[in-house]
Amino acid sequence: MSSSTTVGTAARPLRVAVVGSGPAGVYAADILTKSEAVKSGELTVSIDLFDRYPAPYGLIRYGVAPDHPRIKGIVNALHKVLDRGDIRFFGNVDYGTDISIEDLRTHYDAVIFATGAIKDADLNIPGIELEGSFGGADFVSWYDGHPDVSREWPLDATSVAVLGNGNVALDVARVLSKHADDLLVTEIPDNVYAGLKASPVTDVHVFGRRGPAQVKFTPLELRELSHSKDVDIILYAEDFEFDDESDRQIQTNNQTKTMVGTLTNWIAEQPEDLSELKASRRLHLHFLHSPVEIVDSADEPGRVAGIRFERTELDGTGNARGTGEIVDYPVQAVYRAIGYFGSALPDVEFDHKRGVVANDGGRVLDASGEHVPGLYATGWIKRGPVGLIGHTKGDALETVTYLLEDRENLPLAAVPEADAVVELLGARGVKFTSWEGWLALDAHELALGAAASDAGTSHGVEVQRERVKVVPREDMVDISRDGVAAQV
Repeated sequence: MSSSTTVGTAARPLRVAVVGSGPAGVYAADILTKSEAVKSGELTVSIDLFDRYPAPYGLIRYGVAPDHPRIKGIVNALHKVLDRGDIRFFGNVDYGTDISIEDLRTHYDAVIFATGAIKDADLNIPGIELEGSFGGADFVSWYDGHPDVSREWPLDATSVAVLGNGNVALDVARVLSKHADDLLVTEIPDNVYAGLKASPVTDVHVFGRRGPAQVKFTPLELRELSHSKDVDIILYAEDFEFDDESDRQIQTNNQTKTMVGTLTNWIAEQPEDLSELKASRRLHLHFLHSPVEIVDSADEPGRVAGIRFERTELDGTGNARGTGEIVDYPVQAVYRAIGYFGSALPDVEFDHKRGVVANDGGRVLDASGEHVPGLYATGWIKRGPVGLIGHTKGDALETVTYLLEDRENLPLAAVPEADAVVELLGARGVKFTSWEGWLALDAHELALGAAASDAGTSHGVEVQRERVKVVPREDMVDISRDGVAAQV
């Protein structure tokens, strides 16, 4: 960028596109607007946020269990950023279909990819393809009312296995085992309520490969399990193994200490005779189990009838090794919740082994490992699906810092006018939504909840519903666009 240019000033602000409106994208946009260069007046920026979904918030709206207590606080924080009016939102715009990398580079000086990770990581064991074997992320998308998944989900199993010891595994297990009526206070869509209400499930088993001190979920997620009504939590003494590394973790990590303390208290309070437990549903927590095979039966070939594990033991380093002991559990469904995996983006170099955009600290790289000027990444598509929301802020700060360092050498947009992107999408017939459209959709969902509450009951249950989530994409788009039109 030559010193004579007016880019980054009031006459011509630095134009930045952010692809993805989940926490990673919103935090990146917010950090850029609050950077010292912007606050001092040295730099002016104009930021547009694009998302393939009609509504903002990404994984917070479509990847977190509806009864999670932290959702509301995170949504409120993201809402405050986008409601300021200095960041434009373009929803229902699919990168690679509605708008290309060439389009973005024509209209913006820099592009930040914050597309996250929505697919399930693979688990390569025999039987993974059987009917009744599911990805946990797919199930999360269903119960969160994702607009691009089926409205139906096969919930016909009485006994279910959930593989994984992270927060998603606990979310999946909690939703499967929880009574549907207790979810009506959330924004759960009506089709999801109906599916869960009809579920005959009695037992949900959660399996982890290592011991109680090595779990990846958080104390909050663990404690939430005990809040489910008419659901007993069952643990097994033979799974409580601690090696030297476990003891070190317990002594040095407060989170580990808290979780191990909770688990050991639960098993100490558990009756020796499990028949004394009277809840209609049970949630079993198993440790030291490594999945070997998902099996069917002669009676129902091609359909899940059980799952086989090798028992493991800790090896002194906190890792686990096989013991050779094989155990089988009769289940009719298996959910793998062993992690998410990123999806490749058109015309951007992708690391297929790690599931991330090829990058160095957030600077996107080409096939030869060189930084592509003007292209950046943040969030899970940058570093992989690890860490909590708080990590995303630090991650975005690193990316934005590099972008600001590079700003004198960014390739200038040929058509930087703000209205040009609106005209481009309009000319292509893209029914994009806006922040004002989201406010209209938000109000509509809240009104649906209020109407259900005013009726006194929802599905025959007396409950106050805060909102009811709209699921069909076309309805989301129409409500968003009609709401804006009505305001004009």
